Amino acid sequence: MSPAAQKKLRGAMERLLAGTPQRTDGRLTKTNLAAEAGLSRATMNRATEILKEWNQQVTGRAPRVAGLHEAQEDNHQLRQTIVALRARNADLEKQAQAAATVIAELDAQLQAAREHHTGPTPLRGSSSTRH
Repeated sequence: MSPAAQKKLRGAMERLLAGTPQRTDGRLTKTNLAAEAGLSRATMNRATEILKEWNQQVTGRAPRVAGLHEAQEDNHQLRQTIVALRARNADLEKQAQAAATVIAELDAQLQAAREHHTGPTPLRGSSSTRH
């Protein structure tokens, strides 16, 4: 195995173990190791010493993805925001329904007043005599 291929594998292994993959989803698999290094699986399989190191590093280890903690915190904050916005939306819907009820009542009162009034309505502020 060439020194360049070994260097690629070591770099790929470091990135995957650090949770900073460049070419893969970050899962700690040999397939991802080869893909992260940009090598074929057959080429990677010839690097027996590096694969031994890989197996030792990966055994019992959960995959690390850069920013996972931050993403989880953002998710938590966004969920809290959603809860607050839903509560605000429900409050605004109640206010809108109350306003619609008041408007409907005022409209009914206006219609009733118009039905009871038969004569012309004098304009306010106008004089009754003209010259």
